[in-house]
Amino acid sequence: MNKALLIIDMQNDFVLPGAPCRIFGAYSTISKVRRVLEFFRKHNLPIFHVVREYREDGSDIENFRYQDFMTNKKYAVPNTPGCKIIDELQPFEGEYKIIKNRFSGFMNTELDSILRRLKINELVVTGTQYPNCVRATVYDAVCLHYEVTIITDATSAQTIEIAKANIVDMKNIGVKFLSSDELIRAMSP
Repeated sequence: MNKALLIIDMQNDFVLPGAPCRIFGAYSTISKVRRVLEFFRKHNLPIFHVVREYREDGSDIENFRYQDFMTNKKYAVPNTPGCKIIDELQPFEGEYKIIKNRFSGFMNTELDSILRRLKINELVVTGTQYPNCVRATVYDAVCLHYEVTIITDATSAQTIEIAKANIVDMKNIGVKFLSSDELIRAMSP
């Protein structure tokens, strides 16, 4: 199997305390995401930073978010501090950055074509958050015939209960779940 790492939406606006769209569990996963990231870097495996961006005028945001985005809080707007990937996970040269404006990292992006060009058939997924961007990306990956493993201690949701419910659902479509320690043990020579 040829593996690649997907790190989903680990941006300031979603991770940092006090951020406008903070996902409660995201901050506590930083060290585990970084551990997996460093392992992939050490072994020269492909890394994809999948991030969300919206135009400031709201023209590309989902309909259900439009009103709130325009009247209360703008987030994930390019060239703002909140849109940036958190400092601890900044991409290195040669790592891929995939920009999406929907839940799935595959929808209207070049992710699938790059993965296929690299002959990747297994994805290791980390990031935030389970019920939205992680789930949509994983479901699309399964539909596109990728093997998927989610790293449980490097993936987050607003609550533990939400995370557990999503894990049950995704196990039912063949997704594997490992801790960061289990992944590193399994991938180590």
